[in-house]
Amino acid sequence: MGEDLGFEKLLDEDGFFAHLFARSPSGADRKPLYGPDLPVVLLTGGPGMGKGRLLRAVRDGFAAKVPVIHLDCASPVYADRAGPEPDARSDATEALFEIAQRLYTWQGTGGSFAFPRFFTGLAMIATGAGEGAPEAVATEVERYEHLSQKPRLRGLGAGDFWRGVLHGAVRNLLSTLFGQTLDPYSAAVSNALLDALFARLAPRGRAELERLYGAYPGAADQPRHGLRNLAADFLAGDEGRELAESFLFRALREDLEAAYAGTAGWLFRVGRPGLLLDHAESPLGERLLSAVLDDRRGGQRDRVVIVGTARRADGGAFLHGGLPAQAPPAEFRPADGGPPAWSRRTGSRADGAPLADGVLLLRMPLLTGDQLRDETQRRQQRGEPEGGAHRRRIDAAVARLSGGRPHMVIRLAAAAAAFRMPADANDRDLLDAPLRLPGGDPERPVADVLLQDLVLDQLPVRLPDVHHDQWLDLLTHLSVAHDEECAGVLLRHHQADRTHHLTAHQVSQLLTDTGWPGCERHFIGDFGLRQLLVHRLYGLRPDGAAWYADHHLLRDHYTTRTADEEAPHGAAFRSVTAHRMNHHLVSGGVDDVVRHLTATLPGRPQEWCAELLEIAQAPYPGGADTRRARAQGLVPVAGPALRRTVDQLLHAVWLCEERTRSTGKTAETLSTLLERLVAMDFDGAGQLDRTATEWKALAANEQPLLHCTCTRRLGRRR
Repeated sequence: MGEDLGFEKLLDEDGFFAHLFARSPSGADRKPLYGPDLPVVLLTGGPGMGKGRLLRAVRDGFAAKVPVIHLDCASPVYADRAGPEPDARSDATEALFEIAQRLYTWQGTGGSFAFPRFFTGLAMIATGAGEGAPEAVATEVERYEHLSQKPRLRGLGAGDFWRGVLHGAVRNLLSTLFGQTLDPYSAAVSNALLDALFARLAPRGRAELERLYGAYPGAADQPRHGLRNLAADFLAGDEGRELAESFLFRALREDLEAAYAGTAGWLFRVGRPGLLLDHAESPLGERLLSAVLDDRRGGQRDRVVIVGTARRADGGAFLHGGLPAQAPPAEFRPADGGPPAWSRRTGSRADGAPLADGVLLLRMPLLTGDQLRDETQRRQQRGEPEGGAHRRRIDAAVARLSGGRPHMVIRLAAAAAAFRMPADANDRDLLDAPLRLPGGDPERPVADVLLQDLVLDQLPVRLPDVHHDQWLDLLTHLSVAHDEECAGVLLRHHQADRTHHLTAHQVSQLLTDTGWPGCERHFIGDFGLRQLLVHRLYGLRPDGAAWYADHHLLRDHYTTRTADEEAPHGAAFRSVTAHRMNHHLVSGGVDDVVRHLTATLPGRPQEWCAELLEIAQAPYPGGADTRRARAQGLVPVAGPALRRTVDQLLHAVWLCEERTRSTGKTAETLSTLLERLVAMDFDGAGQLDRTATEWKALAANEQPLLHCTCTRRLGRRR
C-alpha cells in the first residue's frame, strides 16, 4: 500500500506541501505559501481518513530537505518520561524536549539547531527537581545543557549567545549550596542558577532573554522575574503550568526563527521548518496547538509550519472556546483545486478573537471511483478477466461499504483479493472475508480488523475510562437506532447493570468529537461504520438473536405510544407508527407491515409513499435474502390484488433503500408495481403515476429513494 494513496497531488513537486515548506521533495525552491502570518493547518477527518498516513508521507517526502519533525501527541512515552520528576517535567515539556533533540542532531542543509532560549526556560523549571535539592537540580539542568549550543563543527554563530563555556558552570555554582540545610524549593537554588546563566551571557544573549522572558506575565521587563514566575507557574500546576508550557513552546520556536533570520541563516538555511502533530486532538496536542495559535493571535510571527490532525469537522471545540462555531475556519478541499488565499479572519489581537481565526482546515479527501477501482484491481490475485461481473460486484461492495474512506478501501480491497462473493450477495458478505495483516498474525475477518482499527484503536478522547470496555458493544446495539429517543431506549436497556451510564446525547457528542459524521435518519451517521456494526450485531448471538432482541425492544417501546402520535421535533420518522413498523419489518413482522400499508393506502397516496420509504429504510437480517424474488412475485402471497401488489412493492423499496446491493434491475419492478396500483380502483390511485417515474429514475441510477445525509453520496462513483 502506497503511503501516498489519494494524496499524490498534495505531495508532488508543485503540490500544497511543497509550497507550504517552500521546498519540493527533490529539494527545489518553491514560492512560499502564506506568511509571515502562517495559519496552523489541521487535517480534518474521522477514523480511517488517512490523517496519520498523510503526516508520515509528508515526513518521509520532505524531512531530507527541510527540518520536519513528526510527533505522536497520543503516545504515552512523554508522560512516562515526565514521571520521575513530576515537579520539573510534564508531557508537554518532554514532547518539546524531543523536538529540540531531533533538531539538535539534524544533518540537512544548514546543519543542526541550538536552543539557548528554550534551554534557559527548561533550566528554570528544573529547580523543581528533587524538591529543589541542589544535586537534583544540577542533574536535571545537565540533561538539557547540550541544547544551548550547537556541536562545535556545525556551529554558526553559536558563541554570540553565551560567553565562554556553559558546560559544568551550573553544577559548580550549585555545589556551593551542597551540605547546607535548605527548605524545599529554596530561593537560593533559583538565585544560584540565574547567576550561573546570566554570568555567561553575551550581550546579544542578554538582550534576547530580556526581550523574551521580560515579557512573561508579571515580569515587568525583568527577565529574572519572568524566569522565576515561569518556574513558579510550572510548579503550581493547572492553568499556571499550561501558561509556562506555552511560553516554553514560544521560546523553542523563537530559537528556530533566530536560526533562519540571521546572516548565517539567510546564507545556509532553506525552506521552512515543520512540526507535524499526529493525534493533535489529544489533550497534549490541543495544548500545543492552543499555545501557537494564541501566540500568533497576539502578533507573534515565526516561520514554523505547524500541521496537526483534527477529528471534528470544525477543527475541535477548543478553537471556538467550547462554544458552537460562529464562523467556520477557512478550509481547503483538495478536490476543488489549489489551496485558497488565507488571511486572519479578524484584524483584532484581542483575547476574544477565536483561535479558529488562525487555522486552515485541510479536508481529508475521499478516494475517487477511479482511485478505488485501481486499488482493488492492484490487490486482485485471481485471474478473472477485467470487466467481469464478479470484479464489478467487488468494486461496488468496496465502494459502498467504505464510502471512499481510504483506510476502509485499503482493508476491504486486500480482503477481497482472494474472496469470491456469493451469488446475489449483500455487500456485507464481504465483511466475512479473511484478512491477514503483516507480522504473521492469524487471519481474521476483515470486519473484525476494521472495528479494531476504526473503533477500539480510536476511542473518543473524552470517553470516561469506565466506559472503554463497553464502547464497541454500545455502538453495536446503537446501529439499529435512528434518533436520540430510539438510542436512549437501547442505552438504558444495555447499561441497566452498570453504575455509570452514558446518555444518547453524550454518545452523539462523543461520535461527533471522534469525527464520525451525523445523519438525520440514523443515529450512527456513517454508512460504512453502521454496516460494520449491524454485521457484528447479527453475529453476537446464534441466529441473530441479539439483532431481533434490539428490534423487538424498540418495536415494543413504540407500541406503547399513541398510534397516531406525531414524532417529536428532530425525530427520524414523521409518526410513531412508522417508527414502530420499521423495527417490526426487520424483526419478523413483514406480514403485519403489509396489512398496515394495504389498509392505509386509499385516500392518502403521497403521505403513504413517504411512510413506505421511512418504514423500508432498514437493514436486512442475515440469512437467505428473499426480497428480490418476493418483489418480482415469485413467492406466493395470499390475499387480494392490492395486498399482493403492496407486498411486492414493499420488498422492492426495501431492496433499494438498504443500499447494500445493486438496485438497477429493481427500477423496472418499481415502475411496474406502481403502475399496477395506478390502475386499481381506490381513492388517489392516479397520483402514484408521477411517483412511478421518479422512483424508476432514482433506482436506475442507484440513488436512494429517500435521501439522507449518509446515503446521499452512495450512488455510482465515477
